Amino acid sequence: MPSGQTNAEEEEVGGRCLTRLSFISCCWTQSKYQTTLQTDEVKNVPCGTSGGVMIYFDRIEVVNYLIPSAVYDIVRNFTADYDKALIFNKVHHELNQFCSVHSLQEVYIGLFDQIDENLKLTLQKDLTSMAPGLIIQAVRVTKPNIPESIRRNYELMESEKTKLLISQQTQKVVEKEAETERIKAVIEAEKVAQVAEIKFGQKVMEKETEKKISEIEDGAFLARQRARADAEFYTAQRAAEANKMKLTPEYLQLMKYKAIATNSKIYFGNDIPKMFVDSGSAGSSIMASAAMDIDGEQILDLD
Repeated sequence: MPSGQTNAEEEEVGGRCLTRLSFISCCWTQSKYQTTLQTDEVKNVPCGTSGGVMIYFDRIEVVNYLIPSAVYDIVRNFTADYDKALIFNKVHHELNQFCSVHSLQEVYIGLFDQIDENLKLTLQKDLTSMAPGLIIQAVRVTKPNIPESIRRNYELMESEKTKLLISQQTQKVVEKEAETERIKAVIEAEKVAQVAEIKFGQKVMEKETEKKISEIEDGAFLARQRARADAEFYTAQRAAEANKMKLTPEYLQLMKYKAIATNSKIYFGNDIPKMFVDSGSAGSSIMASAAMDIDGEQILDLD
């Protein structure tokens, strides 16, 4: 690299920000470097796993950019092909470091989703100390190529895993359907029980209502009977009181004369006439008449 006076200027070309470095010594030179986002592709990176299986990453994309103020120092320290030393070589190194401590299963499946993020953090950590101003924006790693026989085994394993997942999902669906049916049956049984309880409550209320109505009717009937009995008792009591008030000497004398007036025959004296008949109804009538005459005479003797 030429030594001497150095000038840095920025310009925009085709939407990209470029930094022009000019070195002045015995002669004048000029170079342009992109300071906006750019993508470096690292292709066909070999990698050996901890189990000794060799795999290859077809393409690793590293999105990065330069800070304009750091262009001069980075170019001066790592030449114009700074990305080869700082990005390409570092990607090879860090990726092999990762593979060497992990199995094929981890690299290919288990930890594959973490490779790009781990690689980005590792690269940026080294660049921060080695080349401040070179920023790693993102890293994208393609699925590695593995030996065909192992790939078929993985495909078979994935197929079996898919079948297992399908079986598990089918089982879950069946269990869910059974659970749904059970819940529906429980809900139906609860509904039937609630309806039965409501009907039972209605019947109980009807019986209680009928009982109350019967009690009311019985009470009304008892009240009527009591009122009737009280009325009859009062009537009888008043009649008895009235009769008691009637039993005066004048009233008794009146009743005596009324009784005498109803008799067709009246006998006066100490002897009662006697008559004998042979038999029959005529005799009975005569005897009854005689008895009535005797009674009338005895009533007259009361004076």
